[in-house]
Amino acid sequence: MKPAICLGIETTAHTFGVGIVAQDGKILADVKDSFTTGSGGMIPHEVAEHHVKVCDAVLAKALSDAGIGMSDIRLISFSQSPGIGPCLKIGATVARLLSHLHGIPLIGVNHCIAHLEIARLLTPAKDPVLLYASGANTQIIAFEEGKYRIFGETLDQGIGNLLDSFARHIGLGFPGGPKVEQLALKAREQDAPLIELPYVVKGMDLSFGGILTNIARKWDSGAFTKEGLCFSLQETVFAMLVEVSERAMAHTGKIELAIGGGVGCNKRLQEMCRLMCEARGAQFFAPPNTVLIDNGVMIAWLGLLQYNAGERMAIADAIIKPYLRTDEIEVRWR
Repeated sequence: MKPAICLGIETTAHTFGVGIVAQDGKILADVKDSFTTGSGGMIPHEVAEHHVKVCDAVLAKALSDAGIGMSDIRLISFSQSPGIGPCLKIGATVARLLSHLHGIPLIGVNHCIAHLEIARLLTPAKDPVLLYASGANTQIIAFEEGKYRIFGETLDQGIGNLLDSFARHIGLGFPGGPKVEQLALKAREQDAPLIELPYVVKGMDLSFGGILTNIARKWDSGAFTKEGLCFSLQETVFAMLVEVSERAMAHTGKIELAIGGGVGCNKRLQEMCRLMCEARGAQFFAPPNTVLIDNGVMIAWLGLLQYNAGERMAIADAIIKPYLRTDEIEVRWR
């Protein structure tokens, strides 16, 4: 008997992604198309228009890569929360349409939790603290008492938005995080001095807005190089992330740290996390970059977990919830 197959649709932000995953965790397809700009950032209605334009092609390629048709799909899942409203609407609309046309059940999932569950699928991590670092989100999450609890988070913007905002300010375009990483690496290889920036950890929470203002002014002064500022920005804010992650591990008694979100692709952040874990006798896990960035695979996998745990959703209830928090979700599959 062929394992059940789920098609997952991801549209929380700049990426329209379709992933196809089998019941046993085998990834059959992972196709995505992301909105980019040469300058400026994301304008929600423009990103939503991008998703509309590419959805047919992405879906068709995913089915082709998997070597199946819609008749082989047994479940459709979509990113229901959190995210940019106009973008989420496109994914929910496509999911409802496919569900109605093909008579396939559907289920909405939480994007943040999907990052954690795909890390548990694709790495040896069993019960990790998750450092979730992406464009709009920065949270330290761990499973306790039936929910994924948030032990620390940003008080203003996500770390990815910080990196992208600074990148735009110095003319690097969007997305800027990878370009900041490249410039920071150059400075590190040249043993560039660390430029002092605000270090804002408040208990278990973090704040990035003042850091952005400070570093933007430093750049505008003309006294610093792009490479030096990118290096110092990374070193400062990544140290903040690692500090609160270690504190969460100490508080929960967990001995595993996993990373999720697009900023998790940054090799320097991974290195700092690994060094911290080694120092405290813990293990660090980073899933492949293909699932650290936004993707439909993790949406499909979480959909399977929830459906197999008995969760069901009517098409009429398949609405978006842009502001639903990670710790509001009842975790019935663990």
